Amino acid sequence: MSLRDKAIKGVFWTAVQNWGQNLVNLVVFFYLANVLGPELIGQVAYAMVFVAVLAIFERQGFAQALVQRKDLERGHLDTAFWMSSVAGLALAVGLALLAHPIALLVEKPWLASILQVLALTLVIDSLANTPQAILRRNMAFKALAFRSLVATVAGGIVGIGMAVQGYGIWSLVGQRLTFSVASTAALWLASRWRPGVGVSRRHFCELFSFGIFMMGNETLGTVNRQIGPLLIGTFIGDAALGYYKMGYQLLQAMTRIFTQTVAGVALPTFSRLQHNREQMRNALVTATRMTSMLAFPAFLGAAVIAPEFIGLFREDWAPSVRIMQILALLGVIQSVTLFNGPAIIACGKPSWAFTLALSNTLANVLVFVIAVHWGIVVVAAAFTIRGYLYAPFPLMVVRRLIGLHVPAYVRQFLAPLAASLIMVLVVWSAKRALGATLDTHMLLGLSILIGVVSYAACLRIIAPGRIGQALEYIRLALRPRRQQPQD
Repeated sequence: MSLRDKAIKGVFWTAVQNWGQNLVNLVVFFYLANVLGPELIGQVAYAMVFVAVLAIFERQGFAQALVQRKDLERGHLDTAFWMSSVAGLALAVGLALLAHPIALLVEKPWLASILQVLALTLVIDSLANTPQAILRRNMAFKALAFRSLVATVAGGIVGIGMAVQGYGIWSLVGQRLTFSVASTAALWLASRWRPGVGVSRRHFCELFSFGIFMMGNETLGTVNRQIGPLLIGTFIGDAALGYYKMGYQLLQAMTRIFTQTVAGVALPTFSRLQHNREQMRNALVTATRMTSMLAFPAFLGAAVIAPEFIGLFREDWAPSVRIMQILALLGVIQSVTLFNGPAIIACGKPSWAFTLALSNTLANVLVFVIAVHWGIVVVAAAFTIRGYLYAPFPLMVVRRLIGLHVPAYVRQFLAPLAASLIMVLVVWSAKRALGATLDTHMLLGLSILIGVVSYAACLRIIAPGRIGQALEYIRLALRPRRQQPQD
């Protein structure tokens, strides 16, 4: 099977994974949000900040190093597995011991017990890193999709079941712990590799020389994502963090569905093309063009239907409307810029990616520290503005590395953007005309239908070849493996 066909099939199965996982996650999250309310949702979001930061040091960037390496020996796999496992155990013990001091420091007594249980996920997740990297390197995205869906459904069943039984905040903790267990078990069943004892200093150094920059990049990315929740939860309150979490949860889910569907395949694909800049350039352009066709109307559409969507929940979630609208605008630019990082890393420049991430993080922390004094709406707006101001910098680095023609690259986004803006105007007009006669559920459903139809019609008029190209990729993804051309 050619690399192009592998990449297309990888996108298809990653789409199955992302759509299935995130749709289930959203259903579970929204159900629990209605049952538990903003404050309890905010409390778990706050606790997850500490776990997310420690998880970076458990992974140590080895997974990306295993995917990126051209020549991989068994010793690399053994070394990565045992180093991650030991780190996961050490970090879990450390978090459990420090849970009470952390709770006292931030004046949140409920936090200690939550952290002690969530610490278990660090151990469990560490066992999954190497098998997952092997499957990604081999582009076995079907197995990864199956694992993700099984784990998400299992976690959702436990979370909802515990909520129905009245366990409150612990239903969210149970959901997260169940996901870790099911995900790790599914990965080990899907992978034929089993760890040996071939740990060596040479293999560690070879992985660490690349992984240290990946760990740095991941650290900075986590700081970017978690600095807002940390400051909001600390200085504004748990309920405010719950409102922010509602809007941010939708942003994350839509980003995974419409962007990481392709981005998940980007690093292994770009890495195979790292010595052919023209093919990598074409792959990057194709990935961003296909992503913009789905992501632009999805995010702009989410902004226009936010009042009706949040209206489905209990009344105390109303402050999330403005947050959702602002963060949806951030999703537009993020949907196409997320590919720059994998391209830079695939070119063997993790230090460049780290430098970009460091400058972005410093600006982000500064913006959040200032904005948090004016409330969560200003925090969301500052986060969004920073995203647009930062976007040109990694693009210029990609231009230097692979010779990307920036004007042509930007022009490919004009058609889906124009069609999306027309769609927004049509949906907004329909809401104005019908809002007084339909209930929230009917108005939301009709708005989504009108948006889909109007966007597809506009895009077909403005850029008729785009839809045909997308359908061709779908056909290739669904074609049986035995019919694929051989290299």
